[in-house]
Amino acid sequence: QVQLVESGGGLVQAGDSLRLSCVASGRTLGNYAMAWFRQAPGKEREFVAGISRMATSTDYTDSVKGRFTISRDNAKNTVYLQMNSLKFEDTAVYSCAALVGIRPRRDFSSYSSWGQGTQVTVSS
Repeated sequence: QVQLVESGGGLVQAGDSLRLSCVASGRTLGNYAMAWFRQAPGKEREFVAGISRMATSTDYTDSVKGRFTISRDNAKNTVYLQMNSLKFEDTAVYSCAALVGIRPRRDFSSYSSWGQGTQVTVSS
């Protein structure tokens, strides 16, 4: 399995930006479709964005379209989530996940590897 470590979370104000990073080790990231999920207190884990193995396609949940951008650099074994125009409701623990396959899926059960998560807190 690939090991994943996220970073880049923090406390920001509404309207600010953050960039999350997810660094993979143990396996070549190019073998995996990747995704970001988030979970807020008292809520279910939610798919945020996904990117195909060779970055030819992306998918976003409606609430982040136009504000978040997922990207990857397979040479650096890293996946990114650029988050702009952050809102209070974006507050959550963000985790990256790896799926053995070409395209990402929205169901978290499809993912075999997970990072520990990074906290994003947006003050209103």
